[in-house]
Amino acid sequence: MTLETEALLDRRRLRRSLSLWRVLAVIAGVAALGALAVKGGAGSAAFGEKKHIARMTIEGVITENRDQLRLLDKLARSKSVDAVILYINSPGGTTAGGEALYEAIRAVSAKKPVVAQFGTIATSAAYICGLATDQIVARGNTITGSVGVIFQWAEVSELLAKVGVKMNEIKSGNLKAVPSMFAPLDQAGRETTERMVRESMGWFRGLVADRRKLDTAAVPGLEQGRVFSGREALTLKLVDQIGGEAEAQRWLETEKKITAGLKIVDWKPKAEENWGVLGMLGRIAGALLGLNDGAVKFLNDDPRLSALLIDGMVSVWQPAEK
Repeated sequence: MTLETEALLDRRRLRRSLSLWRVLAVIAGVAALGALAVKGGAGSAAFGEKKHIARMTIEGVITENRDQLRLLDKLARSKSVDAVILYINSPGGTTAGGEALYEAIRAVSAKKPVVAQFGTIATSAAYICGLATDQIVARGNTITGSVGVIFQWAEVSELLAKVGVKMNEIKSGNLKAVPSMFAPLDQAGRETTERMVRESMGWFRGLVADRRKLDTAAVPGLEQGRVFSGREALTLKLVDQIGGEAEAQRWLETEKKITAGLKIVDWKPKAEENWGVLGMLGRIAGALLGLNDGAVKFLNDDPRLSALLIDGMVSVWQPAEK
């Protein structure tokens, strides 16, 4: 092989090597842009994003979602966000989840104005989220209110007896693991559970009294947990205004002097999996039954079904079937 031939082959190898590195560089660049885009979609102000109003959505069953809480913290710290519109469309959820969101929203409100825009429904823990904002805008037919706390559990002791199953247990105290689905609730257990529900209800009622500046006992049905239409809620001072996003933005512009015509940008947290005990059982059952991710998502997203996947004390509106 001549020197000229070897030089030609070397040049070809060099060109192939350079081409490979160019392709890898392009792929790396695209990946970096994609990462920035995803980061921006999760709430970051990428590429020096201009001033805007952030829109955050709270929907479905409310739990203590760490990604939502982190997103609210980012909203509070972002220099690109002048104000926040919180779109709420939820029947409620866990009482602790509503408490966590309330505190996080109040932290945002300490730095920039926050308006709640209620959708079809904003009850129980979802109404707690609305209480944390500076202004509540509801549709005339929004279902709202349902101020209260529920502690629910299934009691299957009679069913187990009929099929010949007996649960045995040794407890360190008579109130340990009370209430239990495997035994009838005795008087001591009932009194303890009712005391806890009353204490949490007092906290919820105190939020309404403080944030809405009203006597909760003077609002017909409020302390009994009833729901109201948006128009009723406005009359009773449970919300501030009838309307939608346009009215929420107009309030920010007129009352909080936010620049008129600012773009509204969606800020979205990453989806967090439900790893509660019943949630995990639901996924296992879904896998055994051959349900795809879409079917499992449907079960989780349906308020009536997903309410079954949350544990503990809840503040959620559950309409009666009859």
